[in-house]
Amino acid sequence: MTPEDREETQPLLRPPGSAARGRRVFLAAFAAALGPLSFGFALGYSSPAIPSLRRAAPPAPRLDSTAASWFGAIVTLGAAAGGVLGGWLVDRAGRKLSLLLCTGPFVTGFAIITAAQDVWMLLGGRLLTGLACGIASLVAPVYISEIAYPEVRGLLGSCVQLMVVTGILLAYLAGWVLEWRWLAVLGCAPPTFLLLLMCYMPETPRFLLTQHKRQEAMAAAQFLWGSEQGWEEPPIGAEHRQLSGINAVMFYAETIFEEAKFKDSSLASVIVGTIQVLFTAVAALIMDRAGRRLLLAFSGVVMVFSTSAFGAYFRLTQGGPSNSSHVDLLAPVSMEPTNASVGLAWLAVGSMCLFTAGFAMGWGPIPWLLMSEIFPLHVKGVATGVCVLSNWLMAFLVTKEFSCLMEVLRPYGAFWLASAFCTVSVLFTLFCIPETKGKTLEQITAHFEGQ
Repeated sequence: MTPEDREETQPLLRPPGSAARGRRVFLAAFAAALGPLSFGFALGYSSPAIPSLRRAAPPAPRLDSTAASWFGAIVTLGAAAGGVLGGWLVDRAGRKLSLLLCTGPFVTGFAIITAAQDVWMLLGGRLLTGLACGIASLVAPVYISEIAYPEVRGLLGSCVQLMVVTGILLAYLAGWVLEWRWLAVLGCAPPTFLLLLMCYMPETPRFLLTQHKRQEAMAAAQFLWGSEQGWEEPPIGAEHRQLSGINAVMFYAETIFEEAKFKDSSLASVIVGTIQVLFTAVAALIMDRAGRRLLLAFSGVVMVFSTSAFGAYFRLTQGGPSNSSHVDLLAPVSMEPTNASVGLAWLAVGSMCLFTAGFAMGWGPIPWLLMSEIFPLHVKGVATGVCVLSNWLMAFLVTKEFSCLMEVLRPYGAFWLASAFCTVSVLFTLFCIPETKGKTLEQITAHFEGQ
């Protein structure tokens, strides 16, 4: 394809003139982002639910250490399967219908958890919600990237991760006041809103054009951007983030802080979740100005130092009971040197918060965005399916074996290992990842095809 040909296809991404850009593209992006909100809630659900289920008295199901490990990790196995299913659905059923279909296993899974009478029902419900997580994590970024024009694609694409961490934070906050059954009932709300709102949103014009439905594509363009002019048919022709340890941190946040011997581990988890939401929002606002590569490199460097510091905390406090750090997070911080263990406890808090902020600035939102940007339309379903599958399989390995890893390597060794993987992520960013800021999807495809 000649440069002149590519210039003719570029209007596909932006309606002519700023006045044509309708606000409904933001409404459609919000509707799709309710999918990530739902799977964020499902991911965060285990953190407050596991301590509650481990204390449960008969006849309620009760989790031992092994069952608790599976309860946290099995959702990622379901998500891996959901990634494969979502890759098939997104190219055959379309982006919109795939999002609508994922609401079924979300609601069914949480309903099974609510009614659970034994551990197997709990695990079955988690597996179903994981399946929905895998579909939503694949389809939502694709839908949003295909309806967004280049100037706001970074902003809207980052909203995927913003809604994920918002869902996690909602689970943490609700888990503060609700026991695990009622928390599962609340988990049915986001996918229900997704179902209701997406019914009124259009399919992406790009997918409709690939299905040779030009008139429907024009109508979708009119709805989203307020213009149908300038459209031509387009040419037809993420493991490092999991190895950083982020899913282990999110799934077992309260357990980690209990290991660090905090009095109010649930409050510490809420603080971590709040920081993640705030810094993901910051990343969304600066994404289209700072660029993807800069934020990824900065994010990786922050995670290297924070995981190293958190490992140092556990190394310094392994000596025995005299080094325990029972800190009340609601108490004011004194500037006077009181007890060395108190200072070390705040090292743990600071390290965890810094890690969360660093991850939220880059390796949280950007891999999902890049996944939806770099693949051409004719392989997008299969390619994104492979990415999501590998992402969730790594998430399963990290989440399932995190407790064992902390036993074998000690907590400090586990976090220093995560620091090493974060170092690899920085090098990978600098040498392998191209900048996609401000480029149309067709220009990005042409870059990888060497045109």
